[in-house]
Amino acid sequence: MPTATAAGTAAATATDTADEVPSVIPRPTDWTALDGVTRLTERTRILIDPRAGSTTALPSGRRELPGPAHQSVRELATQLRTEIKQVTGITPRIAHTGRPAAGDITLGLTAKGDLGPEGYGFDSAGPIRIEAASTHGLYYGTRTLLQLLRSTADDHRAVPRARSTDRPAQAVRMVHLDAGRKYWKIPYLENLIRRMGDQKLNTLFLHLSESEGFRLDSPKFPGLADPDHSYSRADIEHLKAFAARHHVQLMPGLELPGHATVISEAFGIGFGSGADACTGAHTHSHLTPDWIIDMTSDKAIAKSKEIVDEFAGWFDAPLFSIGAEEVPGQLAECPRVQNHLASAPDVSTLGDLLNRYINTLDDVVTSHGKRTAVYNGSEHLAAPQQKVHAPVVFLTWEGTGAEPEIPGHDEIAIGPFYDTPNNYHHLYPDEPWMYDDWAPNTDPDMLGSGVTNWADYNFWADDGYFEQHMAGPRAILADRAWNKSATPDTLTDFRARATRIGDPPGTTPAPVPPRVEGRPSHHWTFDDASYPSGWTYAGSPGNTLFAEDVAGGLPGTSYIINNPTPVKGVHGQAWRFDSDRDGVGFGGLDVAEPWTVSVRVRPTARTGDQVLLSSKAGALKLMQHGTGRVGFTRYGEADHSFDFTLPLDRWTRLTWVTTPGHTTLYADGKRVGSLAASIPLPLRSIGTEKASLRGDLDDLMTWDEALSPEKAARLR
Repeated sequence: MPTATAAGTAAATATDTADEVPSVIPRPTDWTALDGVTRLTERTRILIDPRAGSTTALPSGRRELPGPAHQSVRELATQLRTEIKQVTGITPRIAHTGRPAAGDITLGLTAKGDLGPEGYGFDSAGPIRIEAASTHGLYYGTRTLLQLLRSTADDHRAVPRARSTDRPAQAVRMVHLDAGRKYWKIPYLENLIRRMGDQKLNTLFLHLSESEGFRLDSPKFPGLADPDHSYSRADIEHLKAFAARHHVQLMPGLELPGHATVISEAFGIGFGSGADACTGAHTHSHLTPDWIIDMTSDKAIAKSKEIVDEFAGWFDAPLFSIGAEEVPGQLAECPRVQNHLASAPDVSTLGDLLNRYINTLDDVVTSHGKRTAVYNGSEHLAAPQQKVHAPVVFLTWEGTGAEPEIPGHDEIAIGPFYDTPNNYHHLYPDEPWMYDDWAPNTDPDMLGSGVTNWADYNFWADDGYFEQHMAGPRAILADRAWNKSATPDTLTDFRARATRIGDPPGTTPAPVPPRVEGRPSHHWTFDDASYPSGWTYAGSPGNTLFAEDVAGGLPGTSYIINNPTPVKGVHGQAWRFDSDRDGVGFGGLDVAEPWTVSVRVRPTARTGDQVLLSSKAGALKLMQHGTGRVGFTRYGEADHSFDFTLPLDRWTRLTWVTTPGHTTLYADGKRVGSLAASIPLPLRSIGTEKASLRGDLDDLMTWDEALSPEKAARLR
């Protein structure tokens, strides 16, 4: 175990000098580094005032946002004791009396210093003192303490001596998950909540319904949600209690009246239902009219209110989202809508109709003591009679996050922070811009900012697939939305600091899928198949084709608007690709070598680059850039080509067999080449946004092992 001098040296290495950035994310808004360290010892105590043990906040620490703190000072002290043990091996004793000694930690509530609901004072010059006006702030002060412990000294028992008064720039610091298209496993959500709390992010927005799925299972609405891929009331209560211990508000969101195919079909309340129905001409070209709940129908409005009323009661966060975006303008041409507008005295345009619907549901939300949130978009429709109620908060997905965009409404900026990791949208937050250039707006009507995840065409993706895309932007947003001052270092420095800090205590390792032995790990036949239970088609016929995985658990779907065409295959059905926008999203994690891939392909044209399977790290190539030959690429490092070119207009069975540092290619069972290089098996998608194949694809299989030459030769 290091001596005090060695620990002090390690602490100095982590924080370097008083002029450099402490190992804390987000960066404190005020930080004065002092010489030396304060060490925790086996005698360290956590001291709390017995008069405040059951208190959660003083009057000066209560605000509408982020909402009330539910954890008492005593509960926080107990939690901190466990977390310190996990980090240091020391189990501090909780005490209510006595003078603090060197190495003790005091937690106290104070009305001094205008700390607000989340600010805190931190002093580690002697005994470590953390003060705040609520346990939100106390919790964040303890996160600073734990991060400093994790990033200093080998035994993690030394805290750099410093003083800080730290408070956030923005009230809402949000992570948004598309839980309508994708079902997120509860262990992943718990890990996410731990990480959010550690980085002082306070709002987890679960977007719980989309056209493709509804993720809240209530006995009031049997059949609306699939119990195996949704959250029961007990699940939500568990997540709320877990989130409260990490000072994260669990904000729910539904999607009404658009993006609502699953709701419309469950209750027969879409614009495509009943007499005088709207048609495909009245909605987005790739969708059905049941994508939109019928805002002219008393039955549909009553059912919408019933749904919102039920689920608003499940949550205690200050905000409840009803979506309300992307209603197609051509809906105004539907005779059903026109007849309603002609007969109803309070609406004269489609915009009026949508705003009236928003306001009707807003009345339900406010009856539960919450504010309604909507995505922006309704403001683009002319609405001479109906204005959205002033308290409604707009989630601005079109803006830059620099200035408020919707006059008269509070906003949360989400536009610059979209993570939609598919090869159709191909949207990823610009991390250098976020860290180096973005200045969070702190006008009174800009409530905060949020990193926004969307699971389009990755409905069945691994949780870890999204986490690898979200972790970096999430940390940057946490840092910038808390401390809007100019960043003092580089993005590379910031990433190194995040790595040094690591995960918070209690985080469980991501599950490692077991390698499949003796049989294919995945097999996509491209034959017709229905979506799995819990998902529904949102597209019109021919859109978002389903790629069933008959061997494993990674089905995929094609992208909307551009789609492969089903054609006759070698056995059963194949898919024909004729555009770079034709692709299939899987959202799988790369598989380390060894592995095998085999596929039947019939190319119909030569292009400069044709990708079979891709990921962020690499790709298998049917036609390699620069050579036109079969190969593979490790992005940013090298393109590799075999001495084999696919013939056009006939079926060829290609098989890659890979071990670490070595790849062999077979064509129709014959060995045609070998290269002294390899890549992990990419399982993000078929194709990329700029290099899809041209031709027919059938019978794509993978193995988590390198097949023997004899077995590879039998693949013809």
